Amino acid sequence: MAPWHARREVRISFSALLRIRDDDRHVLLHSPSRPGSFNPPGGVYKCFGPAAAVLEGLGFRADRADPLADDMRSDLRGFLPASALPGFRRWFACGAYRESPAECLRRELAEELAESGVPHLVPDASRIAFRHLRSVDDGPHPVPGKPFRQLRRFEVYEPVVTGAEATRLCRSLAEAAADPAVPAVICATPAQILHGRSGTALIGGHAAYLIGDRRAHPELPMVR
Repeated sequence: MAPWHARREVRISFSALLRIRDDDRHVLLHSPSRPGSFNPPGGVYKCFGPAAAVLEGLGFRADRADPLADDMRSDLRGFLPASALPGFRRWFACGAYRESPAECLRRELAEELAESGVPHLVPDASRIAFRHLRSVDDGPHPVPGKPFRQLRRFEVYEPVVTGAEATRLCRSLAEAAADPAVPAVICATPAQILHGRSGTALIGGHAAYLIGDRRAHPELPMVR
């Protein structure tokens, strides 16, 4: 029998995450795609038009959940023949025809701050710079009940807090997390992130990459 990599697809998802800290607490935002759970700001990279030919040549097949199909348009989230993974990694590493980390994080922040009830912070988010902390490849691993393996890449950044905008954004998000009138923003300690809960709030498994290169819990399923 042929090995799995010769006969199976791999589901891939490549994302940028943002670590915003207030002392030992980390800012997390409510995730509409996983209702009831909280995750780091950030999300999946998007590609630009010329990438279509590259991805088609690699055999990429987009994965779009029906309720979120418009939001997920152009996401680097989908299926590849396992044999195409090296080529996809090389293309992603060169940075051609896709968002840079700053573009991805600024776009995601603008969307998520508006969804979280703090849209007044969007102008500050559009002006900050970011510093790379770590990149983690999760997989390829088998997925229970699915005929494919999954590879998720998480690139973790933090704001460069040298200007008024970044300082104000971080301080305002920490204040929002302490305000019961802003339930979509919370702060969690490393112990709470590894436990998977902050009070009654569920914390997504990939939040663990804010503090290290291992997750403690599987990812919660997305709305479909």
